[in-house]
Amino acid sequence: MSDSQEFEEEYADLGATTQNAMDIAETSMDIVRQFVPDETLADRVRQKSVHSMGDIEFQHLIECTGRDELGDDEDAPVRAGARAVLAEATIVTDITMSKAGITGRGHDCEKRKAIGNGAELAKKTGMTRTAASVLELDKQGVYDGAIATIGNAPTAAFALADCIEDGTRPAAIVATPVGFVKAEESRQRIREVSEAYDVPAITNVGRRGGSGLAAALTNELIHVAKDVRTGKLELELTPDERAVQNAGDEDGENA
Repeated sequence: MSDSQEFEEEYADLGATTQNAMDIAETSMDIVRQFVPDETLADRVRQKSVHSMGDIEFQHLIECTGRDELGDDEDAPVRAGARAVLAEATIVTDITMSKAGITGRGHDCEKRKAIGNGAELAKKTGMTRTAASVLELDKQGVYDGAIATIGNAPTAAFALADCIEDGTRPAAIVATPVGFVKAEESRQRIREVSEAYDVPAITNVGRRGGSGLAAALTNELIHVAKDVRTGKLELELTPDERAVQNAGDEDGENA
């Protein structure tokens, strides 16, 4: 069995592992694609957000910012995240729930959670445990080159933004902390440092979000990487180049 076949059998999208579950998952995504474009890598993230939230309009709340080696187009954080998965970078979440939602199949990345670190710093300063945990892991260099996933704690997003201002460079960020207190502001802060320091990031606007969404979007980075690994997808294309390629593929199918 080839490596590609092995990865195909090891990892099924949306966590499905039986044929019936895979049929349901694919039918669900087919429905989503009726309402969400399927042209760019950013569209794949939008599709996953709609599926995760059960809300077609959520596609309009996804923001892709920052820059990678090919430019600052909206596909940049997806390309950067997929590259990080292929390079077996560490995936660092804010809390246990975010970590639990990220698949363990189809990649060889270590999954770590921030919460549980930095207890002494939290006690000494009075900051939240999640913020202190991010600062503690950053002090250890964990976030450099990693995929940083934040699904719950706005204070973790604020702390990570401060670390980026101080020189930390994650490979990609997925930040969707949820809530009514500083959640929107924390995601805006991530977008600001993303743009200022060319750090690729996927965030959302509004009060909604959460660990399930953060995990789902991180899983899509893993799925994009799997498609690259198995030859289904060419990663190193800008959206314009991808549009030309897609048009050529359609012409070939219609010939």
